[in-house]
Amino acid sequence: MARRVFFSFHYQLDASRVQQIKNMGIVEGQRIVNSNEWETVKRQGDAAIQRWIDDAMKYTSCTIVLVGPQTADRKWVQYEIQHSFDKKRPIFGIYIDQLHDLRGRTTVRGKNPFSRWTIGEGANLKRLDTIIPGYDPNTSWQTPYKVILTNLEDWIEDAVRRGGVYHV
Repeated sequence: MARRVFFSFHYQLDASRVQQIKNMGIVEGQRIVNSNEWETVKRQGDAAIQRWIDDAMKYTSCTIVLVGPQTADRKWVQYEIQHSFDKKRPIFGIYIDQLHDLRGRTTVRGKNPFSRWTIGEGANLKRLDTIIPGYDPNTSWQTPYKVILTNLEDWIEDAVRRGGVYHV
């Protein structure tokens, strides 16, 4: 049975890349809203967006941050990371910059979205990007699509096995 996951990503830049991952059939991700639906939610304000995110994240096994060129700086991606961390939901990232968009283009690699978060204090202070995996499918002789297709299920199971509690 496919795990149910929440995809966190920058909608405007990366929706077609995310759709490729959804269409692999490995996971049951949240329904990706179209731009009209997203604009309707956005017009209702931040509280409505938070409710939409919170509802979409319910009953998921983990959160997957799909990292494009601007993902790390997106307000709602940061909210989704915080929400996942608060709910002790397993989380990891996948760089999707080398997946082709609908026009066959790739993009530049984005920053690690976990690098601005820390846990612990004093000598035990650690950045989350040193604890939470960010998988790079661009480091193989296979296409990034094939690397994700081959490894996604294992990455999810590894995250679920680690759980959502992170220690320094």
